[in-house]
Amino acid sequence: MDILVVEDEKRLAQALQQILTEAGYRADAVYDGRTGYEYAKSDYYDAIILDVMLPLMDGFEVVNKLRHDGISTPVLMLTARSQLVDKVTGLDSGADEYMTKPFEPEELLARLRALTRRKGEVILDELSFGNLTLDLNTRNLSSGNKSVRLSSREFEVLKLLMINPKQAISKDQILTKVWGVESDVVDNSVEAYVSFLRKKLKFLKADVAINTIRMVGYRMEMLSE
Repeated sequence: MDILVVEDEKRLAQALQQILTEAGYRADAVYDGRTGYEYAKSDYYDAIILDVMLPLMDGFEVVNKLRHDGISTPVLMLTARSQLVDKVTGLDSGADEYMTKPFEPEELLARLRALTRRKGEVILDELSFGNLTLDLNTRNLSSGNKSVRLSSREFEVLKLLMINPKQAISKDQILTKVWGVESDVVDNSVEAYVSFLRKKLKFLKADVAINTIRMVGYRMEMLSE
């Protein structure tokens, strides 16, 4: 299960990542509201831990924009602000839960479990599109009786594309999601990994392709479309 942490205090964000990872989750962390919104609107995550006091865009605005976009990912707002009016504002903006700092890790994890149960807690073992199947546990990509094992970067790039089939994903989105917000990796790295993946799709005789959308990014589409 994938959790997004949006917290500008980097030490706390890293501590949250560690708590979540030790509990068996996959966790990404970003440090401002605008980046958090960009990550969250991909609808990739099973839950979001969102601080209120964030640079560039506060947590209230982030969750409000997500709900306006039709993104229903459960949101747990985590903040030092304990006044009732702040809790009401957060819940009215579209948040599902509200916790104040400091917090106990056990309570945080319990609330996350409750949130994901409300959503249905569907934990996928694989993704499929066309005649392709991506095993999320082994990183094996298969089609018919052929299969290849992807590198960790190839896996993350392809997973992002397969989670959002027929939707254009920008190079910046791929860079921040796969390499991280603070990475100095350049666009050429995305192009290289897309090239690697295209060769693997050809080997597997896939009926889907990763198409380049000029001035936008990449989109996975059926070859017949």
